[in-house]
Amino acid sequence: MVESWVNSAERIGADLHLELSGPGGRRAALTRALREAVRGGRLAPGTRLPPYRSLAADLGIARNTVADAYAELVAEGWLTARQGAGTRVAERAEPLRPNARVPKKAPFRARGPRHDLRTGTPDASAFPRSAWLASYRRALQQAPHEAFGPGDPAGRLELREALTEYLARVRGVRTHPARIVVCSGFGHALRLLFGPNGAARGAGGTGDGRGGGRPGGRGTGGGGGNAVLRGPLAVEAYGLGFHRELLAAAGVRTVPLPLDEHGARVDLLGRERAVLLTPAHQFPTGGPLHAERRTAVIDWARARDAVVLEDDYDGEFRYDRKPVGAIQGLDPERVIHVGSVSKSLSPALRLGWMVLPERYVGDVLAAKGEREAWASVLDQRSLADFIVRGSYDRHVRRMRQRYRSRRDRLAAELAVHAPHVEVTGVAAGLHAVLRLPPGTERATVEAAAWRGVALDGLAEFRHPATDMAVSDGLVVGYAAPSEAAYGAALDALCGVLPAE
Repeated sequence: MVESWVNSAERIGADLHLELSGPGGRRAALTRALREAVRGGRLAPGTRLPPYRSLAADLGIARNTVADAYAELVAEGWLTARQGAGTRVAERAEPLRPNARVPKKAPFRARGPRHDLRTGTPDASAFPRSAWLASYRRALQQAPHEAFGPGDPAGRLELREALTEYLARVRGVRTHPARIVVCSGFGHALRLLFGPNGAARGAGGTGDGRGGGRPGGRGTGGGGGNAVLRGPLAVEAYGLGFHRELLAAAGVRTVPLPLDEHGARVDLLGRERAVLLTPAHQFPTGGPLHAERRTAVIDWARARDAVVLEDDYDGEFRYDRKPVGAIQGLDPERVIHVGSVSKSLSPALRLGWMVLPERYVGDVLAAKGEREAWASVLDQRSLADFIVRGSYDRHVRRMRQRYRSRRDRLAAELAVHAPHVEVTGVAAGLHAVLRLPPGTERATVEAAAWRGVALDGLAEFRHPATDMAVSDGLVVGYAAPSEAAYGAALDALCGVLPAE
């Protein structure tokens, strides 16, 4: 005998399915089903059960059968019954069964670091909630009906138009909305280019230069033109290991380029078909790519029919230097420019953009698919409003002042407590590189961890195949702590630095 009952939400606040089966008749089956529902957590403590008359009517059984089942479970302690309050699941823990094994204590989970000075994260407490909420409300209230349907893989037109104006004005990027594809950040951009169905593999490409596998062929990128992205990829000798791992997983071999005081040694580029650079602010060592090398890498790309991948991860934040525009402005057909709001607003928004040469647009869209699967349409509309109304500029200016003040405090504290530690790479960005005495980096990072200070060692960013000389150091992100916590974080940092 198997019967089921699904109660109404009005009765107990949540749907409940009971199977009345097994030996002993309906009363035993109902008692057993309710007991298991409580024991298994399907009926939470305090949940009110339906009156026995209602449950009996729903199940098609006698009211006395339900009343007797309720009474038995009350006697066992599974339920409680009070006049006027009905029958509810008891506020109690399940008693241990005879010979039951005592569960092991849950494994200890260490709390997060007391002071997080890792790089890559802005001050989360500074997110412009009020301004963003105002933009989000406008984006929601003014959204056309079609905005709630499947999203365009290129991204919302209003955002691409806002980015076209903003990037031209602030970063010197030369583009138009049809050349911009919205993504969720630089990692996503690499997947769209080099992943299993990426544009580097000619995903959906026709090979005739008319666009890759998308009705209407936005842009003219085809599978044939994207052979440029096949083959080894040159990268800076110091950079994000996550990016190298992503490329390696896609079968892309990376070749490290040495660095010096002028940035990546692009004069050493050879037979590679693409190069990944952080030219506005080399990550993590700091400093822009020298003007002559910016020109040289474009000349190399033209001569080799190659492409430059420009990671413009924090180009808005500069302090002691003139603005450095994007390399893309030198040749829009040889540079793929990628940016995001991860450093300027928050990584939680998952919003970025690719500014593409015309020949890559079709295949990138084909790789992305027929629908937007990554970036929320409402978030895109909100960011467009945020940019157009000037809120983004105001936020960046405010945060530029705040981060500059933090950088200055870091330098001042080190000058007093660790004058032998050289601070470099601080003219821009959200982090500084602290040069340490040889052989002290690992011990310093470990000592910091013991004291609850999260730090990145410089060696973590070193390409395993580079032959550059090893230099001990710390990459200190001064953006992540809140204003209230920053002073204590600096004290903790100075307390773990090695002596002279």
